[in-house]
Amino acid sequence: MPQISGMETKHFTLGNNEKNRLVKIIRILFGITCICIAVFWLIFNLKSSAGPRSGWVTVLFLTFFGFYQIWAGLGKAERYIEVSEGAINLKKFIFMPAAAITASETQKIEFYPLKVRFMLKTGKAIILRFGTTYYESNEKVIDELSAYAQKNNIETQIIEEDI
Repeated sequence: MPQISGMETKHFTLGNNEKNRLVKIIRILFGITCICIAVFWLIFNLKSSAGPRSGWVTVLFLTFFGFYQIWAGLGKAERYIEVSEGAINLKKFIFMPAAAITASETQKIEFYPLKVRFMLKTGKAIILRFGTTYYESNEKVIDELSAYAQKNNIETQIIEEDI
C-alpha cells in the first residue's frame, strides 16, 4: 500500500488476534493433530457401521478445522483495517488477500452503528461489518475513517438504523 509521508499507517484488528507465541504454537500443533485424526478416521473408521455420510462429514470438518488452526497459528487469519494518508487496506476474510481502497476511487463513506460502507466511484460498495464484542475498537476505527475522509475530501454520512 502506498504511504505518503506525514501520516503513519494505523492498524486496527477486527476481532480476536493472539500475538502470544505459545498460543500460536499450540494452534499449529492442534491443527496438525486434527488433520492426523482425520487421516486416521479416513483409513480405519470410514467403513464402520456409522454410515458413509457421517464419516465424510467428520473427516471434512477435522481437515478444514485443522487447516484453519494452522493458518491462524501462522498469523495469516487476522482480519484488519489499515488506514494511511491516501489509502485503506481492508482484510475482511481470513483466506482472501487485503483489498486496497484508495482515496481517489472513494466517493462516499457511510457510517452505520455496526458497519461502514465504502461507496466507490465505480458504483461498487464495500461493506465492513463490526462485531459487538470489541465496541471500543469499533469507535477508534470509525474515528480514524472519519479523519481519513475529512483529510481526503470524501463525503461522509452517518446513518442510524432502526431495529
